[in-house]
Amino acid sequence: MTKITIDINILLDFLFKREGHENVVRIFKYCSDNKIKGFICAHEITTLSYFLSKTIKEKDKIVKALCGIMKRFNIIEINEKILNEALYSELNDFEDAVIEISSKEKKIEYIITRNIKDFRKSQIKAVVPEEFLIIIQHL
Repeated sequence: MTKITIDINILLDFLFKREGHENVVRIFKYCSDNKIKGFICAHEITTLSYFLSKTIKEKDKIVKALCGIMKRFNIIEINEKILNEALYSELNDFEDAVIEISSKEKKIEYIITRNIKDFRKSQIKAVVPEEFLIIIQHL
């Protein structure tokens, strides 16, 4: 089964219905239907909570959104080994490096992101949602 890691910008596309979110919904449906296995790094949940709290003031709505995300995806635990390895990644952004290294640990094939340039040197292939939908049709 194909395994993907979802970058936080994709989660924000979905939750805030930003441009292109329709393709993200299709990918999330593949995950819900167990056609692909979706992962999110644990630290992205805390960052997502921060972004949600800036626009949504009701805590129960934030909790509901986070619970929905955590039910749909497998959460990758971040540990000291991953953090240490990420420090020496070829990626410039530490948070992206944590996503890369944790994805590598789980033998994930694709990182779904809007920031392809940030993952140019990644050991895991990074693709935008539209490209991934084309790829998945050929698997």
